[in-house]
Amino acid sequence: MRPMSLKTLNMVGAGRVGRTLAALWQLSGVFEIQGVLTRSPGSAREAVAFIGAGSAADAMNALPAADVWLLAVPDGQIAPAAERLAASGALRAGDMVFHCSGALPSGELDAVRALGAHIASVHPLKSFADAADAVRTFAGTYCVAEGDAAALALLGPAFERIGARMAAIDARFKTVYHAGSVMVCNYLTALMEAGLQCFEKAGLPRNTATEMMEPLVRETLDNVFRLGTQKALTGPIARGDHAVVARQLAALLQADPRLAAVYQSLGMIALGLAGAQGDKDVPALRELVDLLRGSTQ
Repeated sequence: MRPMSLKTLNMVGAGRVGRTLAALWQLSGVFEIQGVLTRSPGSAREAVAFIGAGSAADAMNALPAADVWLLAVPDGQIAPAAERLAASGALRAGDMVFHCSGALPSGELDAVRALGAHIASVHPLKSFADAADAVRTFAGTYCVAEGDAAALALLGPAFERIGARMAAIDARFKTVYHAGSVMVCNYLTALMEAGLQCFEKAGLPRNTATEMMEPLVRETLDNVFRLGTQKALTGPIARGDHAVVARQLAALLQADPRLAAVYQSLGMIALGLAGAQGDKDVPALRELVDLLRGSTQ
């Protein structure tokens, strides 16, 4: 017999995030994993095998009653899944329903809130490229949360039990927050690719360029997290070196306008950091603003 305090959990959708969380809760004894519903019985069985608990279901109304419902579906399916759950008859007033989207607020679950469920959204700020690896490395992950107080009172400790570090977020600006996470994760990868293309234009083989970039990138990241972005900024824009920036921009416009656009956009942000350093030639920085803005005209 399970302990009285152990809450039951059903999961609708079972991608890498959902599988990771369910497996961790199963291993830690936080929730009793029950029904798992996915697009196909085969994928539901695979998820159950990965989690090590639960049983595959073939329809929403075939899921058992549960204290907690995780809608681990793609963003565009969250509201429709909530509507199907509300219409299924499986939901009870007082149940907790949440999703893990980084871009959408808990309000996507209003269909179940209307039936008396408590709703929330909890987004783990982590790359889930591989679920097995994510289970191993999840501890210490920041998770941003918003929603009903009753839901957060249950989910906050549940996430903390598996090593999460919880942070509250303003639901009105959640999409802006998620765009920021995309920029520092996905777009960092894209920025590295842009840098590699610049090195390759100069005749350096890609593997050599990657090896050359690694210590510079790691040192820069260390400086950012040790000193903050303002103090970590170095280079021609930080120095207010108009001549160097002009030459680089002209070369990039000739080599590849797409790379020039990246240089211009990030250069404008770097100018803001340079100005905040407080010891710069202000007229020189203003000239750089005109230079970088003029590159797009």
